[in-house]
Amino acid sequence: MSVKSDRWIAEMAQKHAMIDPFSEKQIRKGISFGLSSYGYDISLSDEFKIFDPSKVTEIDPKNHSDEHFIDIKADSILIPANSYALARSKEYFKIPRDVITVCQGKSTYARSGIIVNVTPFEPEWEGFATISLANTTPRPVRIYAFEGIAQLIFLEASEICLVSYKDKKGKYQGQQDITLSRTD
Repeated sequence: MSVKSDRWIAEMAQKHAMIDPFSEKQIRKGISFGLSSYGYDISLSDEFKIFDPSKVTEIDPKNHSDEHFIDIKADSILIPANSYALARSKEYFKIPRDVITVCQGKSTYARSGIIVNVTPFEPEWEGFATISLANTTPRPVRIYAFEGIAQLIFLEASEICLVSYKDKKGKYQGQQDITLSRTD
C-alpha cells in the first residue's frame, strides 16, 4: 500500500467524483478543510444528533434508537460535558476498489478534548460519513458546521481486493443521513 498525494486525490476527485463537493486547496477560514499534501480534510454538514442521557439507562450498540438523540440543524452545536454527538460529513464519498482510507481527528478539536471517530472507508464504499464526536471534558465544547473536523489519508493497494464493501452489500452503503449503528 502507498499513501496518495494531493495530485492523486485531486485527479480521483475530478475524474471519478471520489469527493463531492471537492475543495482543490485547503480553505483556511475557521477550522481548515480541503486538499492537503497527503490527504483531505473533511468538513461537517449542519446536521447533528446530540445524545440525550435522560432517555436511556444504558447504551446498547445492538439496540440504538433515534429516541436517544436530539436532532439539531445549526451552524454550531454544544456537545455536553462527558457526552457525544453524531454528525454527517458535508462531502459525499465514492471510494475506488483499490483504496482504503484512515481518518484522524483534527488537532484543533483534539486540543479541546474532542475525540473524532470515523471508521475506515472500505474499497467501493460510498455515502456521507457518519462521524462520532466525543467530548472528554467536564465542560461543553462547541463544534462548527461547514468547517474541518478530520483528515482522511488515502491508501492505494498494490492489487485489487477480492471482496469490496459494495460486493458484500455493506449495511452502511450509500448512507445519506446520520446513520445509527445497525446489526442487520
